[in-house]
Amino acid sequence: MSTPLGAGWPAGHAGASTALTGLVGDPDDEAPKPAKAAPPKPRRDFPVSARGWDGPGGGKVGYLDAPTMWRATTVQACGLWPFSAGSGAPMSGVPLGQHLFTGATVCGDPISWFTRAKYISNPSLFMLGMPGLGKSTLINRMAVGLAATGVVPLVLGDLKPDYADTVRALGGQVISIGRGVGGINVLDPGAMGLAAERIGGKAGQALAAETHGRVLNMVAALLTIVRGRALDDHEQAVLSACLRHLRERTPNGRAPILPDLLRVLEEGPDRVRAVTLDRGQETRYRDAVDPLHRSLLGILDGALGDTFGSSTSTRINLDAPAVCIDISRIGESDTQLTAAAMLAAWSDGLGTVAAAHAMADAGMAPRRWFFTILDELWRPLRAASGIVDRIDALTRLNRSLGLGDAKITHTLKDAEALGTDADRAKARGFVERAGIVACAGLPAAEMTDLGRVIGLSRREIELVSSWSSPPGWASSGSNEEPPGRGRFLIKVGGRPGIPIRVSITDTERRLHDTNLRWVQNGFAEQQAAERAAARQAAFEAEAELGNLSTQPEYAQVTEGPSRGWEA
Repeated sequence: MSTPLGAGWPAGHAGASTALTGLVGDPDDEAPKPAKAAPPKPRRDFPVSARGWDGPGGGKVGYLDAPTMWRATTVQACGLWPFSAGSGAPMSGVPLGQHLFTGATVCGDPISWFTRAKYISNPSLFMLGMPGLGKSTLINRMAVGLAATGVVPLVLGDLKPDYADTVRALGGQVISIGRGVGGINVLDPGAMGLAAERIGGKAGQALAAETHGRVLNMVAALLTIVRGRALDDHEQAVLSACLRHLRERTPNGRAPILPDLLRVLEEGPDRVRAVTLDRGQETRYRDAVDPLHRSLLGILDGALGDTFGSSTSTRINLDAPAVCIDISRIGESDTQLTAAAMLAAWSDGLGTVAAAHAMADAGMAPRRWFFTILDELWRPLRAASGIVDRIDALTRLNRSLGLGDAKITHTLKDAEALGTDADRAKARGFVERAGIVACAGLPAAEMTDLGRVIGLSRREIELVSSWSSPPGWASSGSNEEPPGRGRFLIKVGGRPGIPIRVSITDTERRLHDTNLRWVQNGFAEQQAAERAAARQAAFEAEAELGNLSTQPEYAQVTEGPSRGWEA
């Protein structure tokens, strides 16, 4: 009886028949006459796979789907996570929001996706969308999240301002630029000059030479704004000679200013005269430098003098966790001063980045990464063509500069308003070279144009276009939000877009209120009324117990426009 049972097992399992011997009948019973044994079947060897023995009785394990993995903190997921299906949402970087269809958490930012996740080859983000849909709010969240990882957010020209309060909350540095508020000395080498002195040697000399070129370009840009055209080649040579002479005769610890540059032109030292080819003739020298002299006087005595004619009010701190250069005090119509302030802010900010990397290369400071934010891109682009060139260079070299960037504008048509064909072509290239393109609500025509650049499916175009619809008419008079507020489509290369929904916290809402001048007074009065009502209720409750007098105490109000004393 054991032979037929054992014959069905694979080789190596014949012992199974022995285990069954004696289980059938009692050994004291009369043994039946053995039947004629059948010839044994030939034994077959079954192959062993990674999932067990193959064939009958082998116990081969079937395929099982891998379980879905979810990530959350112990506070959020102390019990069962309430979702039944996962998704392929990225989990590297700053938490941005939830996937619009699956509810999964979506994380990302240009620096994390470039350094850790390797999703993109260029650490840059370009965002488009209609006003009021939360574009700057999403970038503000990225700035906060990156600051928590040690990345330094740089807002080099906050036009509204949208980021000053956030930078203050992060313990960063806010520098105000404008008439009567603060200025930038374009001749000040800034952080690069200090780093060159500290490093010394050949590396310090190379950094000092780079500092000279940066100052020269900044002064030339200011003169270009005043004139409305670029400098001639010989004028740049004269300007370079004057700056070198100033650097040699200015004592350490003091930076020259524009009036010092005018005095050098007036004096005419030998180094400067040699560049003008005056050949010892005073008239030839004056003919060569007078146009430059008049333009510098136009800066000092014109619209830019109060801001750029004196020492820098506040230098950028290399150790600050975040930096915001606030130029919101400059009027909308003052295009010359806006352009000059933007150029000066970018020159000073990128010089600080170069100084930080030079210090790290010399082993004198830890390596730091930077995240630059350029909001309302259309305004600086129209203010001066030099901004287009500077941003164009940044989008090509930000990998070597060790910084990521985020640029925000409304539509692709903002680039069409630039003055020259060359500037328009450069501005269109910003989208093409961006590692990440984020779209808020946009009209269908605009999405069709954008689809030709980054590749959008018909469903993606319809989805983003639906977010540009206006809010419905609220019958109760309550605040109806637009359907697209807080919704974005994130595109990376040819990958399918990731639709997300961003829900901000109360702290973010308080620090990043882009409608501050519309709601602040009413909000402060409402908060004061709620506090007064709460105190009155507490007073009446205590009075009923006989613990207080019949008159309420008064408390000082130090918040909002209703400063004073209230019950």
